[in-house]
Amino acid sequence: MADIDKNHLDSFKKALTETTRSIAGTDEITVRFSADPPGLNGDIVRLPNLGVKSSKNAFTIARGLADGFALQTKYQNSDIFQKYLPAGNTARELYTAMENARCEALGCRQMEGVAQNITARIKNDAQKKNHGNIQEAYQASLADALTYYIHERVTGKPLPQEAKNVLNLYSDEIKSKGSKTLKGFDDALSDQVDFARLVRQLIGDFGYGDQLGNDPDDSEPENNEESPDPDEDRPDVENEDKQEPEDSDSFDEQSFDESQEGDPSEEIDADNLELGETEEAPSDEQEVEINRTSYSEADPDYKIFTNKHDEIIKAEDLTEIEELERLRTNLDQQLEPYKGAAGRLANKLQRKLMAKQNRVWEFDREEGILDAGRLARVVANPTTPLSFKVEKDTEFKDTIVTLLLDNSGSMRGRPISLAAMCADILARTLERCQVKVEILGFTTKLWKGGNSRIEWANGERNPSPGRLNDVRHIIYKNGDTPWRRARANLGLMMKEGLLKENIDGEALEWAHSRMVNRFESRKILMVISDGAPVDDSTLSVNSSNYLEAHLRKVIAMIARKRQVELIAIGIGHDVTSYYQRAVTISEVDQLAGVMTEQLAELFEANPLPQKRSLQGNQLTFTG
Repeated sequence: MADIDKNHLDSFKKALTETTRSIAGTDEITVRFSADPPGLNGDIVRLPNLGVKSSKNAFTIARGLADGFALQTKYQNSDIFQKYLPAGNTARELYTAMENARCEALGCRQMEGVAQNITARIKNDAQKKNHGNIQEAYQASLADALTYYIHERVTGKPLPQEAKNVLNLYSDEIKSKGSKTLKGFDDALSDQVDFARLVRQLIGDFGYGDQLGNDPDDSEPENNEESPDPDEDRPDVENEDKQEPEDSDSFDEQSFDESQEGDPSEEIDADNLELGETEEAPSDEQEVEINRTSYSEADPDYKIFTNKHDEIIKAEDLTEIEELERLRTNLDQQLEPYKGAAGRLANKLQRKLMAKQNRVWEFDREEGILDAGRLARVVANPTTPLSFKVEKDTEFKDTIVTLLLDNSGSMRGRPISLAAMCADILARTLERCQVKVEILGFTTKLWKGGNSRIEWANGERNPSPGRLNDVRHIIYKNGDTPWRRARANLGLMMKEGLLKENIDGEALEWAHSRMVNRFESRKILMVISDGAPVDDSTLSVNSSNYLEAHLRKVIAMIARKRQVELIAIGIGHDVTSYYQRAVTISEVDQLAGVMTEQLAELFEANPLPQKRSLQGNQLTFTG
């Protein structure tokens, strides 16, 4: 029976591959069945791994995913997609969702079987997001509502009840804000350029016009090239998820003395630098536009003077691979004394997680797998019927954990070393338990405001310009990269001069936006910081609580959306005043234990939010 099932499985995979190529209209498509998240990367389609024990629904969902990716390949031109892609996170989410929905809807309208498969996938997604039970529109995303709207309007077929519930909750808002723009919807559907323009207009109708960026249809002005920035280590990386990090060779762990701490370098005095030393200052019109722009979904009033010097960059792009390996070796040697204790904590966490994923069986069934443990009854009494058992689906949800590490200057020395070690241990442990891990860091590119402050200082010095520094967000390990390939990246935290200022609110909103677009059912975000947001340049020209107020609004937004479970660990600083679920530790040596404990508690049933302070070895509950 097992061999027959395996043959049927292979036949299904082969048929699905050929069907995907047929729908896409190209033989260049490669279909891979793996544990990685479903996705489309060029000509490679990733689908969930299917086995002989996969449910019938799993096969249906695989069909729906394959059909959707095939239709994107058929109807979506990547150059046009990138040309009209907005700048802000929320606007990008809306644009991507509606463009993908357009492709799927066109296919559904022409092929009944495709329509059934994609409708089944939509129902499965809506069930995972609990859309059938929500009662307020804010509990679901606008992107989901617009996706459902397109599917229903184009196909003319009823939505699954769970999806219909979301569309009903958003119907008044869609009608009131988007009715004018949506009049041209049907005419634009088959033309990607017209549809992209309509979607950008619709994004503006919903209040996110400030995230659209420059109009892609405007002609480029002549001689608009900016002079290179000599202070930047690497060029900005905007689409960090488009490339896979290169494989790094493994190396043996050794020991030697801790590296010496140095004083912060690369300080810039914006008031004393001449204009010729940096990029060309913006015109008055450009500067006013910059100061009116908001890039925060949590707080539309949060301003950024300019974001053209910001970067989202992979760790391996900040230095050479040889340097990364040297820094990783340095990290391993510093942390050698802690390996035993960290290993024990990791094993404890792994036992808890694996216990949640153990098989559960239903016994005394009339069909299924023969229960050998009950054969003795048959031997004793041949008239006793045979007993069978059936494996139940585990309730352990597919999960991703994101570790967001404060890379500010105050973390230098043992705090950042232990944070890197703990991230390393947790990534390895959770990966063994089929829990994906993403490791992110946040800091600024320079001290004292960097090029942003130089531009402001050489301009009109507008009062209250908003955030006035060059932000650097670092991807040490994305959620789909195996630990072995990202291992060396964590050594970057040991690089002298990397750690500078910390603007927590923007980093938290960035990490959250990455998570909400993931396919996993459960998303856990753990923030590790040693203080409140601090950026001297920003706080010197804005209110003293400017960054702190933004952080609080971002935390409130995450709690309101309920898509991500948020935990915070404060190192020597009380973060319980910001986060609902938080722990403060007084010694960095306690970090590994507290991280492990917090994750273990989250995997217990119905964890209660709590605020705690850890002094020495004593836990004190404060809320």
